[in-house]
Amino acid sequence: MIKGSIVALVTPMTENGEIDLPTLDQLLEWHIEEGTDGIVAVGTTGESPTLSMEENSAVVDHVVKTVNGRIPVIAGTGANSTREAIELTQAAKESGADACLLVTPYYNKPTQKGLIAHHTAIAEAVDIPQILYNVPARTACDMLPDTIKKLSNLKNIIGVKEATGNITRGKEVIELCQTDDFQVYSGDDPTAMALMLLGAKGCISVTANVVPKIMHDLCRYAIAGNKGKAGPLDDSLAILNKCLFLESNPIPVKWALQIMGKIGPGIRLPLTPMDEIYHDYFRSTLEQAGII
Repeated sequence: MIKGSIVALVTPMTENGEIDLPTLDQLLEWHIEEGTDGIVAVGTTGESPTLSMEENSAVVDHVVKTVNGRIPVIAGTGANSTREAIELTQAAKESGADACLLVTPYYNKPTQKGLIAHHTAIAEAVDIPQILYNVPARTACDMLPDTIKKLSNLKNIIGVKEATGNITRGKEVIELCQTDDFQVYSGDDPTAMALMLLGAKGCISVTANVVPKIMHDLCRYAIAGNKGKAGPLDDSLAILNKCLFLESNPIPVKWALQIMGKIGPGIRLPLTPMDEIYHDYFRSTLEQAGII
């Protein structure tokens, strides 16, 4: 079972937007040293929409080789084209990824029947563990709990990243779908502790990019049901969680990592560097938290 703090890793880029593999290697080593429990390569935070299919597969392959089995690697292989998602998922399997994360098709807004057909086609085409990803705020497509339940019956669909931020919804998914063979993960940092205390098995986290050890500890305590130790850590991250969404993800997290000296300034259009109006506030938050 994959559980704990699973970082939705940024894709480092040079100033002209080229993928920076040496810096990616440094990030991976830092995360392993800090206790991160798993890596998502080329998810939304990794700028999957602006990486070509070839770049997506190359980054996944590089991450798998660099991590070399030390922690699980989950490849972001979702797409709004079923054929493209199958191709990306097959490439991730060939690279040796431990699992794939497949976002609901965005923009074309399939029905629940269409979601079942889409994910069934991918699961049947590629024999690799697959995690569903529901984030309607970004996709304009909401995978309902009953749909998740139906898909959870497929042998290689092993979990769901529930990123609605709605604890009532998350609780319903846990009660309806979670078994020994199918796990629920939070995809919303501000509510992750609450969902893990209800039974979720980890968090696929943006915040873990900046504070990997704290997120590892928070997840460990929350999964164990220890609110007394998880609560203070969660409280300490409240302002940081807010700052990381001052603008569209991953704009703020890439700015924070740049200020920390972890990555360069690169980000791809249509995303742009974080607006200067937020710099002083965010820098102050990082200083007060002892991050810089």
